[in-house]
Amino acid sequence: MYLQYFGLHENPFSIPPDPQYLYLSRGHQEALAHLQYGLSEAGGFVQLTGEVGTGKTLLIRALVERLPEGVDVALILYPVLTVSEFVAAICDELRVPYPGESTSLKQLIDALNTHLLRTHAQGRRTVLIIDEAQNLSREVLEQIRLLTNLETTKQKLLQIILIGQPELSNMLAQQDLRQLAQRITARYSLAAITHDETRYYIAHRCRVAGARRLLFKYSALHHAHVLTGGIPRLINILCDRALLGAYTHGENMVDVRIIKRAAKELGSGAIPRRRVNPWKLVAGSALAVMLAVSFWYGWPRWIQPSSTVETTAPAAPSAASSAAPDPTSAAAVTVASDEANAATTSPKTPAGVEVALVNPEARTDTDTAMKNLFDRWGMDYASLSGATGCERALKAGLHCIYQTGTWNNLRKHNRPAVIELQDSTGTKHHVLVSALAADKVSLVMGSLSQEFAVQDVGRLWFGKYLLLWKPSVPKQEILRLGDRGEAVVWLRDALARYRGEPLTANAKDVFDKDLQAQLMQFQSRHSLASDGVVGQVTLAKLQSYVTGQSPTLTANNTRAEVR
Repeated sequence: MYLQYFGLHENPFSIPPDPQYLYLSRGHQEALAHLQYGLSEAGGFVQLTGEVGTGKTLLIRALVERLPEGVDVALILYPVLTVSEFVAAICDELRVPYPGESTSLKQLIDALNTHLLRTHAQGRRTVLIIDEAQNLSREVLEQIRLLTNLETTKQKLLQIILIGQPELSNMLAQQDLRQLAQRITARYSLAAITHDETRYYIAHRCRVAGARRLLFKYSALHHAHVLTGGIPRLINILCDRALLGAYTHGENMVDVRIIKRAAKELGSGAIPRRRVNPWKLVAGSALAVMLAVSFWYGWPRWIQPSSTVETTAPAAPSAASSAAPDPTSAAAVTVASDEANAATTSPKTPAGVEVALVNPEARTDTDTAMKNLFDRWGMDYASLSGATGCERALKAGLHCIYQTGTWNNLRKHNRPAVIELQDSTGTKHHVLVSALAADKVSLVMGSLSQEFAVQDVGRLWFGKYLLLWKPSVPKQEILRLGDRGEAVVWLRDALARYRGEPLTANAKDVFDKDLQAQLMQFQSRHSLASDGVVGQVTLAKLQSYVTGQSPTLTANNTRAEVR
C-alpha cells in the first residue's frame, strides 16, 4: 500500500529470504566466511546455528549464489523425514534416478554413490545443505554421518552443511552423537545485529527497494533496535508496519511515535517486550538531540557502516561501475562531535575500507586489478593478448590459481593476489593484495595504495582470490616416467617455452609417455643422452628456457629470489 507513496519499487521488509536484500553485518560476514572455508575443506561437516529470525536461511541463499562453477547443491528445507525419505529427497535434488517408491534404502544409496562418483570424475563437487537441522531425527543424523563415508581414496564425495537453531548444538553435544560432532570442521553461531548495524540494516533494505531519501528518523532507528533486540526478522515486521503507519497518517518519515505505535499494534506475540535500561534511553535521547542538526544534510550521512572519521566529501563511484552516483550510496558517517574534530584528525589515520573503495583515485574493476598484478611480475598487461587475464598469463609463462580460502592460504602461497571484496551495498570490488603481515594488509586500488587492519578487510572478503603462479625448479635430482607433482608441471612449462608454444591452463602433473617423448626429443636436439629422464645436465639445460623472478607477499618486499 505504501510503495508508491515512499517511491519504492517493492516492499523493503518482505519476509521471504531474498539474497538481494542481504545486509552483511560483522556476524553475517564471519558466518559466510566460515561456511565458505568449510566448503573449501575436503570432507567433514559445516555447522551454522542461530536464534529464530537471525538470517540463517537468507545467508544460505547467498552462499548458494556464491558457489563457484562445478558445484552441485542439494538443499533440504524440510528435514522431518524418515531415513529413506531423506535419502530420496537428496536424490531428487541432485536429479539422481531411482526405480520408485518401493526402492530400498540400499538401492537409493547405491544410486547416490554412483552419481557422486560420476560427477567427481567430471571434476564436479556436491554439497548437501540441510536447513532446520535441529528437527532431524537421530536415525537421519546417523544416516548423514554414514553418507560422509561415500568417498574416494583421497576425497569425500559429499560436503554437508547443517543449519539450525541453538538446539542443534545441544543435540550434537550428546554422547551418542559424538562421532558426527567430531566430523564438524567449521562451526559458527550467528547472533543478533548491533545497534549501529540495525540502522545500517534498515537503510540498506530501503535503498535496495528504491528509496532515494531517508525514511526513518534516527530516534526511530534507535527504538527499532531496542524493541526488536537486533533480530532481523523482527526488524522487518516492525518496520513494515511502521511504514504503513506513516503512510496512513501522511508522514514522510517514521518517527518514535509511529515506531512505538507499530510495536503496540503488532502485540507481544510479534515484538516481545524487552526491559530497557533507563540510563541507556537517556543517553540515546541526548545523542539524538546532538545529532538532530545532521539530518538536514540528508540520507547519505547515515548509511556508511564505518566508525572511522572521514574528512573528505562524498566520493564518486568506483571505476567498477559506470552508473551515475546514487544519492543513497555509502558516505562518511560519524557523530556530530567526531565531525567537529575531523579537521584535526591526523592525515596518517587510515580511512575505512569502504570509504577507500569509493575514493576518486581508487579503481576497483577487474582489469585494473589484473594490470596491477601483472606489474608485480614485471609484465605489461596491455601488451599481452587474450580474452581473459589468465589467457594472457599463460602466454607469459604463468598459471592462474583461482580459489576460495583464508588469509593463511594467501600467506602460504606468498604471492600478490587479486581478491574480491563486497561492500555493504552489495557492490563487488577487485583489488590487489600487495603485502600481508600478521595484522595488516596492503591493498592496491588503481593508483591508490593503502594499508588496513586484516580484520577490517576480512569483513568484506569472502575468500575468493586469484594469483599468478610459476612452478619452482624441481628440487629432486631426477624426474622420470610415472612421477607426479609440481616438478612435472614445471617440466611441461619448460618444454612448452622451448618449443615456443603457449602453456595449457590445466597442465597435467603426471609424467606420462607423451611428456617422455617430448623430453627425449629435447635431449636429442641438445646432444644429450636421449633416455627420457631429467637428470642434472638435462635440468640445467631446461632452466635456460625458464627464467625470471617471482614477487612475494612479504611486507615491504615486492621481488623475491629467482625461481
